[in-house]
Amino acid sequence: MTDPTTGRLRVDGATLHYEVRGTGPLLLLIPGGAGDAASYDGIADDLAIDHTVASYDPRGMSRSPLDDPEATQQVAQHADDAFRLLELLSPDTPARVAGCSSGAIVALHLLATHPGRVARVVAHEPPVVEVLPDAAEHRAMLARVQDTFRRDGLMPAVAEFAAALSRPADLSRAAGLNRPATLSQPAGLSRSGAEKPVAAEAVIELPPRAAARAERTRANMPYFLGRIVPSFMAYVPDLQRLAALSDRLVLAGGADSRGELPYRPAAFLAERCGTELVHFPGGHIGLSTHPTEFGELLRKVLSA
Repeated sequence: MTDPTTGRLRVDGATLHYEVRGTGPLLLLIPGGAGDAASYDGIADDLAIDHTVASYDPRGMSRSPLDDPEATQQVAQHADDAFRLLELLSPDTPARVAGCSSGAIVALHLLATHPGRVARVVAHEPPVVEVLPDAAEHRAMLARVQDTFRRDGLMPAVAEFAAALSRPADLSRAAGLNRPATLSQPAGLSRSGAEKPVAAEAVIELPPRAAARAERTRANMPYFLGRIVPSFMAYVPDLQRLAALSDRLVLAGGADSRGELPYRPAAFLAERCGTELVHFPGGHIGLSTHPTEFGELLRKVLSA
């Protein structure tokens, strides 16, 4: 893996850490979940063959500190951060943008508010649950998770949030759960939210870069669950605006996550925009589980 060039960008209320590699038209990769710029390490080098690939730590995550650690987080402000990076790295030419999960929500808002700066957006499973007819059920689930977080702490709340991740909506209702899939499954966690059991003989020491990434992801979890999840999953996209910009919007879902909560808004938006829902390999975290195939398809849809 190529070591990227790193930089710092001062924005309103935060300082962003960003990474750049490659040459060619700019491709901005927006991380989701508790991840940061390193979320895209598995595909960035291949994409950098014909793109200038940039990613970054979203404000409040990893190496992008907030001026006020208790500041409320809003999708619009995160999208403005992405816009500032476009202005810095591709001031004269519209850029390509891809986002996964909560990063896809940021990408949708970026397209809606700054369409002149964006040539194409790929939004992989943005969990904009407010567009769904059963949105009230998901609001109730999120409220329960936050109550658990305040009462019992991080890991019980993560476990409650993650326990429903693999349940399609119809199965969740049948079980009386009404729980969604995750914005982005935390690294090192099973679907139940517990640490993945590893047999003693299978323990492998992570390379330094991967170990550092895992540690940052763990450290980001309280901020992600407590401040990103509630505000981002309450976000309501401008459906009329996105439909008008559908010629530069690619909505994507995981081939293995049909029916799960983040998949459903992507399918809904694709239908409303009159476009095809593109199926990427794997599920909601296909970027991590199928990086080679995911990157190959991303390159194709970006250049289509």
